[in-house]
Amino acid sequence: MTKPLKPSILITGFAPFDGEQLNPSWQAVSELEGEHISGSVIHTKELSCEFDSSLRELHQAIDKYAPQLVLCVGQAGGRPDISIERVAININDARIPDNAGKQPVDTPVIAGAPSAYFTNLPIKRVFMALQQAQIPASISNTAGTYVCNHVMFGLMHLINQHETHVKGGFIHIPYLPSQAIKHANAPSMSLETVVSALRVIITCAMQDKQDVKVAAGTTH
Repeated sequence: MTKPLKPSILITGFAPFDGEQLNPSWQAVSELEGEHISGSVIHTKELSCEFDSSLRELHQAIDKYAPQLVLCVGQAGGRPDISIERVAININDARIPDNAGKQPVDTPVIAGAPSAYFTNLPIKRVFMALQQAQIPASISNTAGTYVCNHVMFGLMHLINQHETHVKGGFIHIPYLPSQAIKHANAPSMSLETVVSALRVIITCAMQDKQDVKVAAGTTH
């Protein structure tokens, strides 16, 4: 990893997939390019919605910017709030093909790697900060088994093996209203609210504080 001229943050979103004309993750993330939060400059990167290629692109961006924080963001159509992902698992199990036509089933993200990795973000502090900002949020215990989980697992593997000083994690966001009208009864969130949520998350994550113990789990 090269050393940047000034402290940096890397935020990623994804290209559109599954017939959508846009991906709200990249729409929101791209709004943050060049902003400064907590004395660090934000760099953004659009990742391919493809197995393997997405991880190569992520690793290249991390090498380029040497960030202190890497926050990956993805679309979770059907979810109603900002989902703070707790864990990624070492499995690819694609219900639909990716944008390159690949559809791996029951294959490891990284052969020989652990079964799962937890984020090292202060997820409970992030959850509380979003609540205080009156932005709907929850702790999620599954990032799925598609490209989002693939990227989160690859990120946390890199951090745990080689970049232990880096904070990293994954956030899922709902459809934008322009997407939700095409999906019956689907919840949505405005782009403005999503961008505000990302600023809150970044600010909280950059603080050098231990996480807190508050109940934010689920019963099923």
